[in-house]
Amino acid sequence: MADRIEFPNGVFSRFLNGVHMFWFVLALCVYLALTLVATYLVHQLPRRPVSESPDWGTLEDTRIPTVGGGSLEVWKVTPNSPSRGTVVFAHGWSRNRDRMVPRARLLGRMGFTTVMHSARDHGKSTPKRWMQAARFAEDIEAVLDWVKEPVILYGHSAGAGGAIIAAHNKQNQVKLLILEGCYPHTRRALFFLYTSFNKAFGLLLGPMVLLWMSLIYGKMIDAQSPGNLAKQISMPVLLIHGEFDEKFPLSMARELLGYFKPGQASLFIGKGSGHSDSPDAPGYEDAVQNFVNSHWKNRDTKG
Repeated sequence: MADRIEFPNGVFSRFLNGVHMFWFVLALCVYLALTLVATYLVHQLPRRPVSESPDWGTLEDTRIPTVGGGSLEVWKVTPNSPSRGTVVFAHGWSRNRDRMVPRARLLGRMGFTTVMHSARDHGKSTPKRWMQAARFAEDIEAVLDWVKEPVILYGHSAGAGGAIIAAHNKQNQVKLLILEGCYPHTRRALFFLYTSFNKAFGLLLGPMVLLWMSLIYGKMIDAQSPGNLAKQISMPVLLIHGEFDEKFPLSMARELLGYFKPGQASLFIGKGSGHSDSPDAPGYEDAVQNFVNSHWKNRDTKG
């Protein structure tokens, strides 16, 4: 019978601990790598452009420069009658300028010049890695520089996040602000968005994805959150939010409303609406028309 091999005291337990530590470190490295890849992908995906062209007024289809040497595709629609002023529209994540056509049509009927652009890495605008609300804002500001006159600014979803940044940076130019499907805090909104997309992804990878974003963007992600900027702007604001918004729940809009000065902002709730279809809700057109007509002084401009 072969002699039994005996290990010196503690050697075997140290060996097992070493094996356990190896697998723990390996699993941690795999998790970190996976979340880093996920962080990159959530900046790049998805892209779901729509197709709907303006069918009113005189259409100018052009390209304008933006930061970093890029360019944006832009529609400018001038009404057939003298223009009351200009409204700039900013679409949300994954979409393009066509997404804002139904919203712009209403303002066009009200006599405004309407301007719609595709953000970088959307539509046929210049590709750009790592797009997020601050870069949406850079593109909005490029449009405002091109327009060169006071405007009403209307943003939807990520475009709303970019719009409030641009409004904060250009308060002398942005006279009225309309935010549809917006949120108060960027981190919380993104976490909710990830979990609504896929609960397992949101719970398992979401917190680390947000930590990677914090390392990439620093304090900017909090400093430029809509709830923080709401305290620093003075123009009248209309919030528009779907009653059953599946991406950013209605409670977020109510919370954001509380960050503005008393009487500065109002909230229209699209009854029965989700994240993107509030313009189809009863009362939407009246809410937008009443807000604009109450606060916008007609200007002697043709837009």
